[in-house]
Amino acid sequence: MNTLKEILFEHFTWRSQILKLAKSDIIKTYSGAALGWAWALVKPLITISVFWFAFTYGIRGSGGGVNGYPFALWMIPGFVAWFFMSDMLTQGANAIRKYSFLVTKMKFPIATIPTFVGISKLAVHICLMIITCLIFIATGHYPDIYWLQVFVYMFFMVLFWISWGLFSSMLAAMSKDFLNLVKSISTAIFWLSGIMWDVNTIGIPILQKILYFNPVTYIATGYRNCFIYKVWFWEEPLQLEIFIGMYIVMVILAIWSYNKLKKDIPDVL
Repeated sequence: MNTLKEILFEHFTWRSQILKLAKSDIIKTYSGAALGWAWALVKPLITISVFWFAFTYGIRGSGGGVNGYPFALWMIPGFVAWFFMSDMLTQGANAIRKYSFLVTKMKFPIATIPTFVGISKLAVHICLMIITCLIFIATGHYPDIYWLQVFVYMFFMVLFWISWGLFSSMLAAMSKDFLNLVKSISTAIFWLSGIMWDVNTIGIPILQKILYFNPVTYIATGYRNCFIYKVWFWEEPLQLEIFIGMYIVMVILAIWSYNKLKKDIPDVL
């Protein structure tokens, strides 16, 4: 509990610097490009367009829909959530190494580094969500009360992946092998998490429950509950309980890694 209090206190004390560094992270990532930070939106939109074409007119052939929605519309909410989660999966793990100068050259709280990286990714994610809403409206699917819970799933997503960022970046700072492992499994996580297929169509109940132990699956399906399935997050209590359990485990791991490694990381870097 003392470590958790320390982390929370550092976030409160350095809150202004965290926001400034989040803005700086966006600028730094896309500096030197003519379109600047707009590339953060262009790349995901191109990827979505390619997958939409491939699965609507290529692999799926018939161009069938899901739950009465065209496949492209069903795909987009989960895909947009994945872009944030995939960035945090790899770049969150690399956060401390990327900003090692904050650790080695000045007295900056290590625990806040994954946080401002996560906030910078969240800013891009919010822009993509606005575009998603506009796409649904343009295709005749207007906002309803279920859309409001996007903020709930977004909150869940940010909390979990910032905790992951702290845990993984501490380990990755100590060993590049861990970072390479994370990068190598990102593609497998994508295809096993229901980003491109409907988890609800699996006919084996026990397998479906196991899949919900994957936070990526829970968040991607949750976004689709807002736009496609029209299901409130409390109407699926088992999935919610599993996610909360996984989040608690991740927080414990983050606190453990921080407590064990914070004194060694400046020397290693």
